[in-house]
This record gives sequence, structure tokens and C-alpha cells, in this order.
Amino acid sequence: MKIAIIGTGYVGLVSGTCFAETGITVTCVDIDEAKISKLNQGIVPIYEPGLETMIENNVEKGRLSFSTDIASSIVDCDAVFIAVGTPPDEDGSADLKYVLSVARDIGRHMQNYLVVVNKSTVPIGTAQKVKQAVQSELDIRKSDLAFDVASNPEFLKEGAAITDFLKPDRIVVGVASERAEKIMERLYKPFLLNGHPLLFMDIPSAEMTKYTANAMLATKISFMNDIANLCEIVGADVNMVRKGIGSDSRIGPKFIYPGIGYGGSCFPKDVKALIKTSLENNYKLEILQAVENVNERQKQVLSAKIFRHFGQNLKGKTIALWGLSFKPQTDDMREAPSLIIIGQLLSAGAKVKAYDPVAIEEARHKLGDKISYADDMYEALIDADALAIITEWPEFRVPNYKIMERLLSKKLIFDGRNIYDPNEMKENGYIYYSIGRKTINP
Repeated sequence: MKIAIIGTGYVGLVSGTCFAETGITVTCVDIDEAKISKLNQGIVPIYEPGLETMIENNVEKGRLSFSTDIASSIVDCDAVFIAVGTPPDEDGSADLKYVLSVARDIGRHMQNYLVVVNKSTVPIGTAQKVKQAVQSELDIRKSDLAFDVASNPEFLKEGAAITDFLKPDRIVVGVASERAEKIMERLYKPFLLNGHPLLFMDIPSAEMTKYTANAMLATKISFMNDIANLCEIVGADVNMVRKGIGSDSRIGPKFIYPGIGYGGSCFPKDVKALIKTSLENNYKLEILQAVENVNERQKQVLSAKIFRHFGQNLKGKTIALWGLSFKPQTDDMREAPSLIIIGQLLSAGAKVKAYDPVAIEEARHKLGDKISYADDMYEALIDADALAIITEWPEFRVPNYKIMERLLSKKLIFDGRNIYDPNEMKENGYIYYSIGRKTINP
């Protein structure tokens, strides 16, 4: 089989590479000439464990290529995947201009029957708009070429995307014709050999499934963060509560770790978009609106602890930050809590010195010289008045306390991810603030 993936962002690049891994011939297309040039040189524009090696192997075997020419890339393809961005508008709705632009390009250049597959996260009803966009270009050409539109939402976790694609919990495909279903079934046949379920459904249901999944996971996070704040007030330990409820099979242990809010490219955008869709249909999703409100508030919890300790004026104080990305194993800083926290610290007069294993360059792009950057985790601590842990990277979990004590001006930690044991902090003489647990002040 031969397919094209339009868009070489996170979803497009991972999807295209993983399809190539199963023996499918894949061309990844993007209008960004610099990005395609780098990909052709073996330079991968995103950080995802294992992706660079997999790209290199499939390019070498001739199954994966990169191009800026959509016209030649879709010739003789069985399916074309649209995997471009759908950034949120100011009102929270998903901006479909890139999706519909690609759809028009497909209609302008297609030469044979195609399944046009929405891989981007798009609101309910987008497939119909894509169909109209493709057909309008075919009408201009006076062409009677047949095509189908399908919805195939992605369920990739940044940092584990390759495993998620190759060993999925489920594959959801929305189709409106038997012909399209057969092509999609053949495309995903390699994944079915290991028993992964392929769920065919109508297109609106497939579009809705993606948003509902992310909204449910975001709800679990915000609910647990709300409970964590109450635990702290009443003297309970949220980690004990989490273990107590996580053992219930109806709830489960995943996505109930308290912290400083969710971020990234999916949850914030999709929650906002689903809220917007509900309002457009004269229905208010009250629980989901509360999820959004709690998350925005939670991003300020760690800063509030710092202000309670030092006071509102942080002039002359230096705060070390460990972690900048919204979660480990990615350099993604979209909607990252670190951006809110850094903004509040700088506004209060503090200096910020940060370290992240992979997100430093992204931080430089977003923050410039507003903060300083360290080359390793311990360099960030030199003469700092406190350490704030923002992202739970594995290398932060077992630090050398003797080095930390020597470098920090004060033995003071604000842990936004609860990665340390309070008893261990007490034994090492640290003042230790965390989320949903008692403050340790030896």
C-alpha cells in the first residue's frame, strides 16, 4: 500500500514513521521547506524517544520519504492523511483553516480514488466540511473522480507515542462507505495480528470519541488536583488517598496523580473545543467547564506556596526550576504550567534559573533571555534561594542531597509533582512543600 501524510508535526511524523515500519510506503508532506530539508538530512524537529532511529531505518529501506510537493506525493496513493494543526481560536474553537486548505489541495491534485483521512483532532462535523472542500476543487476541474472521507483520531501520549501507535489500546475509524472501510482495514491489518481492536463506526461518533477521551482524562486530573488541595487543608495525605481509590478497578490508578495542572497540545485545546462545541449547540457542559477552571487555578498553586513562604515581593531572590516541558519525555511546552509559574515569579521580581533535559531550546524560543538556563540540574541550584520542581523527569527522582546542600542558599524545595518522600526530606533537613500533603519544616 501507499499513503501520504500531510503535516509533519507530532502526529503526522509519528504516524507516518510507524506506518512505514509495517511495510507501507509513506510520503510525509509539509509546506515548511526548512523542516523537510532537515528531515531529509536526518534531523528530526521533535523529541520523541525512539523516533529518530525509526525514521533513519525506514528512510534507508526506501519506505519513508519527505516532500513539499503534495501533487506528486499523492499519486497512486490508497489514502491521504490530514495531520496538520488545529490551533484554538480566541473563543476556544478549533481553527480548521489548515485542514480545509489541505483538503482543497487534495481535490486540486488527486488523480485516482482516495480515502481522505482526518488524523488531526477536529470538531464534530469537520469530515463533512473536508468532503465539501475536496468536492469543490473537483467541480472546478470538472472531474468525476470518486473519493471518501474517513475519521481516524489519534490517541498518542507524548513520550510514548511509538508504543501507543504500534501497540494501541484501540484503533477508531469512522467511515461512510464499504470501500473506505476495506482500505482502512487493510491499512491497519498489521496491528490486528496482535489482537488490538479495530473499531469501525460512523464519522461523527469517531470525531466525538477523540474529544471525549481527552476530556475524561483531563477530568480525572483536575478532580484529583481539587481533592489534593482539600487534603492539604484538612490534613490528609493525597498520596494515601490516591492509592486508596486507585485500587478500585472502576477508577484505576492512571491519571489520578496530583500536580500543577495538565498542559500540552491535546488536553487544553480539546477541552476548550468541546466546551465551545456544546455552547454552539445550546448546551453547557458544566462539569467540563469546571475541569478547565480547576486546571487554570492549579497552575498557580506552586507559585502561591512560594509567595506564602517568601512574601509577595521576590526581588533579590533566585528560584531554580527543574523541568520546563509540560510532562517528561517531550520538549513540548504548549500550555505548560512552567510558563505560568515563571511569569508569576518574574512579575514578583525574582530571578529564575531553569534546567530541562530536552526543552531548553524550546524555552529559549518562548522566553528568550527573561530567565537564565543551566546545562545540568545542579548548575541550576548555584546560589538559588529555593528549588521548584515543575516536571517529573526521571533524573530528578534520586538527587545527590550533599551536592544540593552545598549549592542551594537555603534547603528549601517546592515540589509540584510530589516526587519526593516527605520523611526523606525531613531526614535531610529540607523545608519541603508539595501538593496535597503537609508541609515539612524541620
